[in-house]
Amino acid sequence: MFRKILTYTGIYRLYERWLWKQIENGPKPSHVAIILDGNRRWASRRGLPPWVGHRYGAKKVKEVLTWLLELNIKTVTLYVLSTENLKRKKEELENLLNVIRDNLKEALGSEVFDKYEVKFKALGKLDLLPADINEMIRKLEEKTRKYNKHFLNIAIAYGGRTEIIEAIKRLTLDVMEGRVNYSDINEELFEKYLFTSHLPNPSPDLIIRTSGEERLSNFLLWQAAYSELCFIETYWPEFRKIDLWRAIRVFQRRKRRFGR
Repeated sequence: MFRKILTYTGIYRLYERWLWKQIENGPKPSHVAIILDGNRRWASRRGLPPWVGHRYGAKKVKEVLTWLLELNIKTVTLYVLSTENLKRKKEELENLLNVIRDNLKEALGSEVFDKYEVKFKALGKLDLLPADINEMIRKLEEKTRKYNKHFLNIAIAYGGRTEIIEAIKRLTLDVMEGRVNYSDINEELFEKYLFTSHLPNPSPDLIIRTSGEERLSNFLLWQAAYSELCFIETYWPEFRKIDLWRAIRVFQRRKRRFGR
């Protein structure tokens, strides 16, 4: 109720403008990654089944992506579905997959990718997903393959440890078959075997997690080594522009040393 009062009285709008004045001339992160957390708890508080929260969360994704594109953020990576999420109860998982189906179908008909020249890529063990979802992913990746102005990645059927293990397997095979010399292995070479190898800036400058949880939950474990982390109390379906502005303000106020 208090939040609605603030919205109706225009106070949020004034606060949003004040925040924007604080961040507009500061450095913006080149790569923003978001852990979309709190959909189920948001639904539970309203006495709704969890998949309703996932559907509202998907609507919020489209809104937030617009804000990020307007900021000219080059790369966005969203944690949509973890390998652990695939172990949820059958009814919830099937409804969650239906939300993903609906949004992939909508994305295939969207003009946003062409307007902003966005390359789409799915990161994860896609073989664990239903065949029809895989086909829609393939079509969206093909539709946007020529673009490189912006990059949108969805981590789906994704786990950071799995990503590293898969990279080790591919690198080991290349060494065994003589395509790579053992002595040439370094961090730069290893990154070419990760799911994010197609990106010009694979390591997020800023990782945002909603819902108040303060952990990475197996997300971009290699790439997040020097990322700035921002944890926000708000559940993902309630995420507001002022939450994004605050996160960017946090990023701008931190002194990045990259371990030095």
